[in-house]
Amino acid sequence: MNDRSTNLKSIRPTIASALVNEQMSVDECFQNATLRPIIKMQNHLLIVVFRNYISKHKNVFYDLSVPKQLAYIENAIHKDMKFRNSVKGMIIGQFTVEEYELYIQNSSALNKRMMTIVKERLVSNVQLFSQPLAKAI
Repeated sequence: MNDRSTNLKSIRPTIASALVNEQMSVDECFQNATLRPIIKMQNHLLIVVFRNYISKHKNVFYDLSVPKQLAYIENAIHKDMKFRNSVKGMIIGQFTVEEYELYIQNSSALNKRMMTIVKERLVSNVQLFSQPLAKAI
């Protein structure tokens, strides 16, 4: 393994519940061994990026009820291709070359898994989006 791969893997968090075993599909193994740790590591960035997304869309998110906020998150992740591709880039950029080679073999299914995890992470942090951040003076 080269230095980049070693360094990338060394900074990823360990997720005790992200088990990998031989009964799992290749996609599920990739999800647990690669996607979940990367998305967890990128959590703070994803939150900041979503706050920026809200701001760029005139802060209407803050006026919505909680169920509509959850639908807004889902819509941003699944329907806004520009936002979706940006988020995918933040995650794919953390892959090792070997992981990327696995990813491109079934990118469509892995993208679905990736976006589902990102959506769940944003939804679980919805309280962080409850109001606009105060402007620094």
